[in-house]
Amino acid sequence: MKELTLGIISSMFFAVTFILNRSMELAGGSWMWSSSLRFLFMLPFLFIIVGLRKNINQVWIEMKKKPYEWLTWSFVGFVLFYGPLTYAAAYGPGWLVAGTWQFTIVAGILLAPLFFTSGPVRRRHSIQKRALGISSIILIGVLFIQQENASGLSLSEVITGVLPVIVAAFAYPLGNRKMMEVCGGKLDTFQRVLGMTIASTPLWLILGSYAFFRVGIPSTGQVTQSFIVAVCSGVIATSLFFLATNMARHHPGKLAAVEATQSTQILFVIMGEAAILSVPFPSGFALLGILLIITGMIIHTVNVKRMNGGVVKPVKSAS
Repeated sequence: MKELTLGIISSMFFAVTFILNRSMELAGGSWMWSSSLRFLFMLPFLFIIVGLRKNINQVWIEMKKKPYEWLTWSFVGFVLFYGPLTYAAAYGPGWLVAGTWQFTIVAGILLAPLFFTSGPVRRRHSIQKRALGISSIILIGVLFIQQENASGLSLSEVITGVLPVIVAAFAYPLGNRKMMEVCGGKLDTFQRVLGMTIASTPLWLILGSYAFFRVGIPSTGQVTQSFIVAVCSGVIATSLFFLATNMARHHPGKLAAVEATQSTQILFVIMGEAAILSVPFPSGFALLGILLIITGMIIHTVNVKRMNGGVVKPVKSAS
């Protein structure tokens, strides 16, 4: 239950990404600056957090052991995740990007066969059919929410606003899970996020440099909003979500449930866009979609509770 609570709280902070990215694009900001600034702003915060706990040296030690793996999976988990998201925000409304992003709750389950169980005998994880079925209920709810506005989109808007997000939806859980595998429990959540941010920094610097020569310096508004995204989504949300997935990493069913908590992002995005960008609240089928998302999360909660043990532990008698 603690894992799901952390996942839902993280999704609330993640929602800031979709709302402010869309706000920055509407104000004329470049998606390249939105991407690079978030991670460049994250770096000092993470150094301070890990440094105060005197854990930075261990990060360097682990990164030196497997530099190729750190560079590869940090690129997948951070660059292939956030770059496409901000690119999509330049061409599609926040609700479209946030809604399409929910494919990640199914993507994580479908990626299970790429990973192996720990122990003397390595076996591939199987796709959790129960979790896939529950997450599919949530995904149907998301599609209902999307349906209300989708009719007003052109084909080009659908392609540019959907396809990059689907890439991101698979890249994020893949990079996260692979890095958990690489770290093997030797680093805590903040150390792992710091290491991944360091490993991906060269690419963010390249993207930022390209943005500078292509569109010039970012506006004060974009810098400010990118800073807010870095703190809320980059530091708080990412750390909470990675902590939750790390707690569930040994059980594919629980891990799928934690990843499904990200479906609540679209609810926070709807409320945020209505308050900040004056986007109207959904109605009709969209309300049914919201109900399906809530229902799916309740079923996931019950399922995780069952996995945590419907069996009462026996109390040792005094002798």
